[in-house]
Amino acid sequence: MDKFDKLTATAAPLPLVNIDTDMIIPKQFLKTIKRTGLSEGLFYELRTDEDGNAKDFVLDEPAYKDAQILVTGDNFGCGSSREHAPWALLDAGIRCIIAPSFADIFYNNCFKNGILPIALPQEQVDLLMDDAGRGSNAVITVDLEKQEITGPDGGTISFEIDAFRKHCLMNGLDDIGLTMAKGEKIDSFEERRKLSQPWA
Repeated sequence: MDKFDKLTATAAPLPLVNIDTDMIIPKQFLKTIKRTGLSEGLFYELRTDEDGNAKDFVLDEPAYKDAQILVTGDNFGCGSSREHAPWALLDAGIRCIIAPSFADIFYNNCFKNGILPIALPQEQVDLLMDDAGRGSNAVITVDLEKQEITGPDGGTISFEIDAFRKHCLMNGLDDIGLTMAKGEKIDSFEERRKLSQPWA
């Protein structure tokens, strides 16, 4: 997966709480195991009416069409544990989500797919939500190495992150990448096993 070190991008505001994975990507878009093309179903019921016509939605506004950061409400990613949810967000270009809290499974899936989820106190999320409301001027920098968020006016907010997850994101390591990083040890084990257990 792509490395995540420092991201400077437009932040889009989505001030809703309890956004579940079905709201992120409805069940009718789960018929594929491909990770591409899922952005078409992202927030589908928020973006379209019952007839499939476009409604006003923040990510469809010209100012936010290239947004890579999403500032949203409490308990983001709750509901069923569908990995298509982070896939759809990533396919739409979202690399970082900032919220007061996340559902555990969704939170873990983000790291496995190159998305940085940042949990902050409500009052700090409110400040960033206000920043994100500035349209094309809603440019925020997320520095993973320093664990800092810098707003449009230069103010900074620090955030916490597990050291191992930080290492994985900064080095672009998903579960397969972590395994392949131990390739030499795996090869060495297999060679020893062939000598000690040639029948296996």
